[in-house]
Amino acid sequence: MATISNTPRPGYVWDSTDNVWYPIGTGPHTHADYITSGSAINPNIVDAKGDIIAATAADTVARLEVGANDTVLTADSSTATGLKWATPSSGSYTLLSTTSLTGTSTTVSSISQSYQDLFIEVYGITFSTSNSTPRLKINASGNSVIKNFVNTYSSQDTDALNLYGGGNDWDRTSANNYYGLQIRNYTTTDRYKSLVGAGMTTDSVTDKQAYGWTGAYYANTAISEIAIQLLGGRTFTTGTIKVWGVK
Repeated sequence: MATISNTPRPGYVWDSTDNVWYPIGTGPHTHADYITSGSAINPNIVDAKGDIIAATAADTVARLEVGANDTVLTADSSTATGLKWATPSSGSYTLLSTTSLTGTSTTVSSISQSYQDLFIEVYGITFSTSNSTPRLKINASGNSVIKNFVNTYSSQDTDALNLYGGGNDWDRTSANNYYGLQIRNYTTTDRYKSLVGAGMTTDSVTDKQAYGWTGAYYANTAISEIAIQLLGGRTFTTGTIKVWGVK
């Protein structure tokens, strides 16, 4: 209500239908507490950063606790809110391990079997003594690795795959050497596994090379272990291998 000369004065509003001025701001009136109002959502329902409010039934809401990092909100009719936080079902990459290359061979074992494909990165590789070519070994077994390189069929070592793009060894002092490999359906036990690789290296005559190839791991066993090796007594001085699981 307006105040004139310290005296409350009513205001008026014209009603064109009734052709009457009606007073406003007079008489008792109240405003409901927005927290306790039946038509309002109480902010105390949420407890932590990332919590959301979801319906559990008509005109009924509840807190859905924030999910784990990198999960997404997914519909699920079996839950109270009809929603859940879940790992994306396809297309996502999950870092399974990061390992420094040391010695003459570095092994990553006990690889999770919960994904469809593996993606392997090997980078920053330098090594001692003299130029050479690192090798990728799968499952520490004697199974052959077969590859098709630059449209030429060839069979590699009986138990390992040379990571090179041409006829020359890697320059052992170049930390820019990089190799990436994807292994499809690595957990299957009823067929061979396809391999797709690409790399960028400086070779032993300082030529820069970029290359790619496709091939197969010639075994039906699931892949649970990989190793990066050097031959001839050479040892890694730097380098990292990362293994990613792909849904």
